[in-house]
Amino acid sequence: MPQGTLERNAPPFFKQGPSDLSRLALYSALTLFLMVADTRFQLAENLRQIVATVLYPVQWLMLKPVEFADHGAGYFQSLQTAQEALDAAHKKMTLMGQRAHKAEQLAQENSRLRQLLALRDRLSTPAHAAEVIYDTADPYTRRVVIDRGQMDGVQAGSPVMDEAGVLGQVKRVFPLVSEVSLLVDRDQAIPVLNVRTGARAVAYGDPVAGHGGMELRFMPASADLREADLLTTSGVDGLYPPGLPVARVLRVERQADSAFARVYCIPLAQVQGARHVLVLQPLADSGLPRPEPAAAARRGRRNK
Repeated sequence: MPQGTLERNAPPFFKQGPSDLSRLALYSALTLFLMVADTRFQLAENLRQIVATVLYPVQWLMLKPVEFADHGAGYFQSLQTAQEALDAAHKKMTLMGQRAHKAEQLAQENSRLRQLLALRDRLSTPAHAAEVIYDTADPYTRRVVIDRGQMDGVQAGSPVMDEAGVLGQVKRVFPLVSEVSLLVDRDQAIPVLNVRTGARAVAYGDPVAGHGGMELRFMPASADLREADLLTTSGVDGLYPPGLPVARVLRVERQADSAFARVYCIPLAQVQGARHVLVLQPLADSGLPRPEPAAAARRGRRNK
């Protein structure tokens, strides 16, 4: 067939099919019909369940990476939050511990100050309140430094005590501070009285004496001494007022080959860590009557 005889027009209707607008209208009507029919008669319910069952593993696999990412981010965020809360709790506990320790120290200090005030009211000897500043640096002595000196009326030889008993004696006095020798110092000695028996003795300081700190020397082996006997100041030295608590007997050792017993005592005062003390006026300066030397000499001549 010659080329000029070919038809160049569009094909007839039945060969071309419906137009696009007709297809849109037909499919829209069919879709609407199926939606209404499914809503009324549940036509696609079984098909929907089958499709959902088939697609569930695919959905589960696709959702797992997202869940892992969310859980990982939440885990690290919660870990950081927990760490911050733990740090805050540790800081709070530390502050509370410090406050509790400080409150306990203040309570103990308050109790000791009350006892010192009560003791000061009971004493007939004038006393000055003082505070221990520091321990001396000499490793061969047991001495402390208090914040009272000559300007406060402190004298050398003044007894020093805390709320429990005699602590020591002032050895050196400076204008603003004073040095106190404790009872457990090797060079310290104090005349004592056994409250139970009335026997007098002299207690010497010794930091390692039977682990008590004091020792009664030159006591006969037959002396009536028992553990826990209370020792007080006898007042015969003219410095310590009588009746001040000093120590308790810790242990008595009697040996058959010795005429003397070894008596170890433990001070009642807090020789380690004392903070607040009372400085008493020496008994020689308290105004007590003393015998005159001339009268004593006359009595001596009469006895002859």
